[in-house]
Amino acid sequence: MGSAKHTGSSEPVGPAKPPKAERSRRGRAIRLLWRGALSIGLVGLAVSLALVLPWRWLAPPTTAFMLRTQLATGKGIAYRWVSWEAISPHLPIAVVAAEDQKFPRHRGFDFDAIFKATRERRARMRGASTISQQVAKNLYLWPGRSLVRKGLEAWFTVLIETLWPKRRILEIYLNVAEFGPGIYGVGAASENFFHRPPSKLSRRHAALLAAVLPSPGRMSAARPSAYVNRRAREIDAWTVKLGGPRYLSDL
Repeated sequence: MGSAKHTGSSEPVGPAKPPKAERSRRGRAIRLLWRGALSIGLVGLAVSLALVLPWRWLAPPTTAFMLRTQLATGKGIAYRWVSWEAISPHLPIAVVAAEDQKFPRHRGFDFDAIFKATRERRARMRGASTISQQVAKNLYLWPGRSLVRKGLEAWFTVLIETLWPKRRILEIYLNVAEFGPGIYGVGAASENFFHRPPSKLSRRHAALLAAVLPSPGRMSAARPSAYVNRRAREIDAWTVKLGGPRYLSDL
């Protein structure tokens, strides 16, 4: 007696492929998404470059922090641009000694300070911020510690470090940092606090200005508290250890 013939297929049956028209629609949708994302990225890059590149040569007329102060208080601010050559050499080194001693060497971020700050429960975030990051924040952003703000700060820091020389970064910082309530930059600070031009600031004056940077709303360089005086002495000692203004001679 012969065996029954097997008429079924021996190949496994897989899921049916979508029709060709449907695959084509999906492909077009993916390409449109990629093109849209690329267009948004290019526009964002162009806007960012337009916001950062001009200040390599021009003096910023204002900053985000200055505008915020004016809107919050309804009052004007004191701000006068001063070129690098018109600033006492004691101030740049005092600020670097106080705020960012690795400034001449890093590329915008002090990763050792960042890692240390993340390990310390009560570490101040400012202690992990470089001068380049503070320039980015002062020029374009707002106070706070949100992930969005920190991400934008990192983006602008990369652009600033890429497009500006180190001396320009420090020059802009000295001109836009707040040294007292509504007093921005060394030009306004030296005249309001010490009644002299920035070129005539002494080591003592420079150390006092650097000492109040973490909290210019509460601390005064013109009427220094015991803490500010002690902090200024520490900063002056650090400037000596770094070698004084010569430490920045290669900027």
